Amino acid sequence: MSKTIVLTGAGGVLCGTIAKALAKEGHNIAVLDLRKEAADKIADEIKAAGGNAIGVSANVLEKESLEKAKQEVNNAFGTCDILINGAGGNHPLGTTSNPFFLESDLDNATEGFKTFFDLDPTGIKFVFDLNFIGTLLPTQIFAKDMIGKQGCSILNISSMNAFTPLTKIPAYSGAKAAVSNFTQWLAVHFSKVGIRVNALAPGFFLTDQNRTLLTQSDGSLTARGNQIIEQTPMGKFGEPEDLVGTTLWLCGEGSSFVTGVVVPIDGGFSAYSGV
Repeated sequence: MSKTIVLTGAGGVLCGTIAKALAKEGHNIAVLDLRKEAADKIADEIKAAGGNAIGVSANVLEKESLEKAKQEVNNAFGTCDILINGAGGNHPLGTTSNPFFLESDLDNATEGFKTFFDLDPTGIKFVFDLNFIGTLLPTQIFAKDMIGKQGCSILNISSMNAFTPLTKIPAYSGAKAAVSNFTQWLAVHFSKVGIRVNALAPGFFLTDQNRTLLTQSDGSLTARGNQIIEQTPMGKFGEPEDLVGTTLWLCGEGSSFVTGVVVPIDGGFSAYSGV
């Protein structure tokens, strides 16, 4: 049965891939992104492949923008059945330069060098808002469409950082931990009205946001990229398509008794102690 599926942050690589996969299942896809051109690009690719989609401009941190986006979706496809909260990201102002603090770091005068004590609250707030508030607000707006209907669900995008934080990125790790906790809370809160709430926890996938952090300009791995691969038993980064199977399961009837779970998709990263 065709459903109306709304995806935020779907102009990006990962959620754009998910959007295309859901479209192939015959669903109506609303591609939401802050960048209208990015949303339109994914929607156009879906339509060119025979699917139904619209690109919609939406700022996940502004209720008015989301209300306007909801009206566009409702006019085009009717009420929302499934919401995928894919908008998120990190910010350099919430990132330390080194993984471990050394006393000598206090005397490091290198331009741009940041210890824990130099982290900018503005950057940290931006990261928390984008990941947590950017999940909460779209849910407030679109979940109202799901009340009184059957087969509706919400899928959040958490991270492996939520289970065990990575070095250097305390803001992002903490924000994704909040998303995982919110997923569990919301699953309980909505359990009496039949709305399931789950989350994906991707491991390491190469995206536009982290490509320069993990790979060199020639495609070889950086030191951090090598460290990640060494800690991933499958010995590779995930491909966007690796998220599709779990997404189809959590959004489909096969998981009708599954709610409040955060599913790692990480090539074994979370299972490996390093020895």
